[in-house]
Amino acid sequence: MSIGKSIQAFDHATLWVSNALQASAWFCLRFGFEPFAYRGLETGSRDVVSHVIKQNKIFFVFQSPLLPDNQEFGQHITRHGDGVKDIAFTVDNIEEVVEQARAKGGKIVKDVWTETDEHGSVKMACIQTYGDTTHTLVDRTAYSGLFLPGFQEHPMKNKDPLLEKLPDVKLDFIDHIVGNMPDNEMENTTKW
Repeated sequence: MSIGKSIQAFDHATLWVSNALQASAWFCLRFGFEPFAYRGLETGSRDVVSHVIKQNKIFFVFQSPLLPDNQEFGQHITRHGDGVKDIAFTVDNIEEVVEQARAKGGKIVKDVWTETDEHGSVKMACIQTYGDTTHTLVDRTAYSGLFLPGFQEHPMKNKDPLLEKLPDVKLDFIDHIVGNMPDNEMENTTKW
């Protein structure tokens, strides 16, 4: 099996931002996305709030810490500003993909774990890329829910009259993502 055959598509991009509600609303108003799913205090998440927006097959998850002393978020936002933390891929055979990545020298940040709710189970794993960006592998073959376990329909879905008046942007899917390098670092990254 090759890893490439098990990766189906980009699943979603997670952005760590100072204000997840504000950032997600801006993307909806400026780029034609719509509120889709939510996880926060109301759903039992005590540390991080997540606002998921979508446009056709594109999903962005905007996350912010709920507590001011969250060091991991704070350091990332201080270093990068609001930005992408993780690029997730839809996969099948997640265990095989993780084992192949490990065999080829990949650093497994978090081995395969399962999240479950009343709609089924999702298997995920997290792999380190260069820098501090990660790739999460998502296997939804046993899940029929909205997005991921613990998420509910976004409370603003279909409730913003302004969004209905904006023109359709017509983005369909993500076909590629580019990672930016600091000056004079491309050679080190290609060796990675």
